[in-house]
Amino acid sequence: MTAPHVLVIDDDQAVRDVLQETLSSEGYTVSVAADATTGMQVVKENPVQILVTDFQLPDFNGLEVIERVTRIDSKIIPIVMTGFGTVECAVQAMKAGAFDFVTKPFDPDTVVVVVKKAIEFQRLRQENQFLRKAVREQYRLEQLIGVSEPMQQVLDFVQKVADSDSTVLIQGESGTGKELVARMLHFNSSRKDRPMVPVNCGAIPETLLESELFGHEKGAFTGAAQTRMGRFELANGGTIFLDEVGEMSLSLQVKLLRVIQERSFERVGGSRTIQVDVRIVAATNQDLEKMVEEKRFRQDLFYRLNVIPIITPPLRDRQSDIPLLIEHFLKRFNHMKQTAITGFAPEALELLTAFHWPGNIRELENMIERLVVLKKQGLLTVADLPEKLHKKAASQPEMKDQFIRFTEDGIHLSNEVEQYENQLIGEAMRKANGVTARAAQLLHVNRTTLVEKLKRRGMDSKSRVDALPN
Repeated sequence: MTAPHVLVIDDDQAVRDVLQETLSSEGYTVSVAADATTGMQVVKENPVQILVTDFQLPDFNGLEVIERVTRIDSKIIPIVMTGFGTVECAVQAMKAGAFDFVTKPFDPDTVVVVVKKAIEFQRLRQENQFLRKAVREQYRLEQLIGVSEPMQQVLDFVQKVADSDSTVLIQGESGTGKELVARMLHFNSSRKDRPMVPVNCGAIPETLLESELFGHEKGAFTGAAQTRMGRFELANGGTIFLDEVGEMSLSLQVKLLRVIQERSFERVGGSRTIQVDVRIVAATNQDLEKMVEEKRFRQDLFYRLNVIPIITPPLRDRQSDIPLLIEHFLKRFNHMKQTAITGFAPEALELLTAFHWPGNIRELENMIERLVVLKKQGLLTVADLPEKLHKKAASQPEMKDQFIRFTEDGIHLSNEVEQYENQLIGEAMRKANGVTARAAQLLHVNRTTLVEKLKRRGMDSKSRVDALPN
């Protein structure tokens, strides 16, 4: 590993000599210069990690040196030395981008400590940049696995709305990848370099959720020993992801509505209004329209959240994607577990593809991990699969055959057409688990059209699925 390169610029020969000797003994590569011009030439010719410069130099002052050097290489971390140890000098140096400030005369060991901290800071900064790049790579739109029509619709929607600031509501069953879609929206937007802050509204007790979202002031309640920022403040400039938003109480829904409308709020126990610039992405596995009808979810909040709706399809509606997902998970777990599974036998893959996967992608992912851990190496066969997969994959409700027999009196065409339409609507509602928006998507009709047809049949929200014909 190459030793970090430290450049010392000081017009005092004694200072240069002491720092060169001290830092070299710590294992650093050290270059010295008596003026800024010579120092900048060193930077142009050799990679430099740390700059230690005097505040007053013959040709430039330390602030100008920082500006010129970082213009050549922005990754260099500057440290300023001065015999004028005033607060004003320190403030000026920090504003110019200095990592730290050392007052002369100094103990050489003090400079060593500061340089070590700067090297560690640079390492952490590079690691952070690498991780950010890796995360952005992970959530590129091309990483969304699926060639089925439902997934292509999701991908097309994400591409269109990712760089918008509009609020998004992601609906779908548990395990269908709602959080993945939310992260793709964030990391493919102009906010990708700012935080994405997730909040699971169903996992945090109602008594704590308000404080978690909006923060609290010191002494706001028992145990509030200090002021604490909430998730909305932490997400400022970025995205807040409200998972399981349907679990939020009605009283908290009112406060969330205000934040969406005004992008402002007060901490618990506080009076100061805090403004935030944040994009809101919400997700739920519940039918919010049904909850609105049952007065369990505010209608005005639903409309505010449902500006751009995205529906993540269940795995049973995208069977053509299952082999691709299996290949993806197999490759990942082989790498993570240091195993050597070569693939699945055709019969085993057929069983996996035919299974209905009530837990969706999450269940499939867990299954592949378990098989990889138990098998270790070789080809996975039917014998390796759990008993439940040996049985015939749970069948979907089948449409009744419509064999029309003409009598001498003929048939009532409108009645026959209506009965067939009832069956189609019933099948779509069952496949969508009663979610009207998803059923409308399956039927390729507008949601309002489907709602009207249900109303004409006298179906309310509680009986839409059960009351429709099999």
